[in-house]
Amino acid sequence: MEKFIVSARKYRPATFDTVVGQASITTTLKNAIKNNHLAQAFLFCGPRGVGKTTCARILAKTINCQNLTANTEACDACDSCLSFNNSQSLNIYELDAASNNSVDDIRSLVEQVRFAPHMGSYKVYIIDEVHMLSSNAFNAFLKTLEEPPPYAIFILATTEKHKIIPTILSRCQIFDFNRIRVDDIANLLAEIAVKEEVVAEAEALHVIAQKADGALRDALSMFDQIVSFAGKEVTYAHAIENLNILDYDYYFKVGESILNGDYATQLMLFEDILAHGFDAHNFINGLSKHFRDVLICRDEVTLSLLEVGAGIKEKYKQQSKQFDPGLLIRLLEIANDCDIKYKSAKNQRLHVELALIKMCSILKVGTEINQPMIQQVAKPVPVSNSGVADNKGAAPLQSQAVNTPPVPVQDAPEKLGAVAVPRPTPATSPSNLHAGGTTISIKNFLGKKEEKKSEEQDETEGAEAKPFTDEAFSEVWNTYANMLKDEGKLVLSTAMLREKPTVSSDFKIHFVVENSFLETEFKRIMSEMMGFIKNALLNRTIQLEFEVLKDDSDERHRKYTSNEKYQHMADKNPVLNDLKNQLGLQID
Repeated sequence: MEKFIVSARKYRPATFDTVVGQASITTTLKNAIKNNHLAQAFLFCGPRGVGKTTCARILAKTINCQNLTANTEACDACDSCLSFNNSQSLNIYELDAASNNSVDDIRSLVEQVRFAPHMGSYKVYIIDEVHMLSSNAFNAFLKTLEEPPPYAIFILATTEKHKIIPTILSRCQIFDFNRIRVDDIANLLAEIAVKEEVVAEAEALHVIAQKADGALRDALSMFDQIVSFAGKEVTYAHAIENLNILDYDYYFKVGESILNGDYATQLMLFEDILAHGFDAHNFINGLSKHFRDVLICRDEVTLSLLEVGAGIKEKYKQQSKQFDPGLLIRLLEIANDCDIKYKSAKNQRLHVELALIKMCSILKVGTEINQPMIQQVAKPVPVSNSGVADNKGAAPLQSQAVNTPPVPVQDAPEKLGAVAVPRPTPATSPSNLHAGGTTISIKNFLGKKEEKKSEEQDETEGAEAKPFTDEAFSEVWNTYANMLKDEGKLVLSTAMLREKPTVSSDFKIHFVVENSFLETEFKRIMSEMMGFIKNALLNRTIQLEFEVLKDDSDERHRKYTSNEKYQHMADKNPVLNDLKNQLGLQID
């Protein structure tokens, strides 16, 4: 029986042109070979299964080829290429750093670098999973990596670049490999299916490509697995059954039940999903992705972001026409919140079920409860020639009391969640509101409001310049100082209690502060301070003036000299002059 070779090995790229999804890297390497600008060390980094080791082997084979093609590819006919294809080349040395990560392994490699190649131009050392080397092994490798012989080239490959020490990174040309696109993987699988004489549905290949998550090797392994399961005919049903992937139909049914507000169907769908062995957390993540895909289908610009087969794409387009963007955003928020709190939930099943019920209740609550209320409030009421509202045909709001103000129309979208209700334009805004059988005229309401405001202004004008006593002012002043003390503003409070201000006949407060700092701080609270004093004294004409003391004008705080102190004492007691003269003393 012929031995089976897995597709990942059988269809492994042998030239730069056959590498999938890394065109920028392969073009750079080919130009480096063509122009003889090869670096002494390369670092290939990226996720698993994207072609790092494959490109390293192709590079090693190509630079030793004796008859390069015009397209800078290996000829596959010279002795060097044949020995490489038969795994007999002595110029290419591969080391798995995951199992050979000690200092002794690196020292053995360094010893081999000393010997020149017996065939070809270069000796190539490919070290896979280089991040697994120990710190001592890295240090032992540094000198050789920095100054290798002219015939030695090192190619390092890793999935975790951040674990490599900076001294190694600085000595290498770094190439970052990208995840392979879903369409590229699906197209390659279609080509391999033709070569293997397998009839595969496009939807099945897209499911495999999505499950691979950008890793071509994983996609090829899954393809072999499904072919072994289904035989020469691979269908979408085979793919989702064998790979344990939730069918798209479940998500589309969830979307339909949300539009219908049918939470019972929603819960039964979730029960069926759990019965088939699917994890609830994976389901909610898949539902989030489904709503995201429905949202991007609403615009032709973002339609290219949808990575599914043609048949599934049409279903997404049809369902996207039924959903409002605001509703989709709200559904995404609920699903994302459920995903974040899933692991911390005690009852995880109930947590997901509650999220599903919320999704189903958005439209149901919005249209059955809030929507009529908004429409009734926003509906214009006819006004007769006399200016009195005509209430014929106007339906009363049952949910509002007589004295309860109507719900503002501008707040309606927030109260409805994702259901947006258009605001009435000024031309259609209601001039009269009907509540509980009582007509409320906006003009009358505003008129009463203006009357009340006018009365308040008359009272204020009457108390505009009300006189007050010094005792009343001192009490208000001290009260505000104590308020500042309670707020922690001790400096300002102390200044107010220490320096008593004076009040002139025209209600101007003259307040002396010791320095400009206090003046600045008082000006910061001046508005609040004067508002308190004016309201307490019922006088709106009070003004506050500050005076900052100067060092040369403040006799109370100025420092006196020794002569000044003596003269002051002698003026009070002349006997000091006689004592000074008798003892022959002098004042410094």
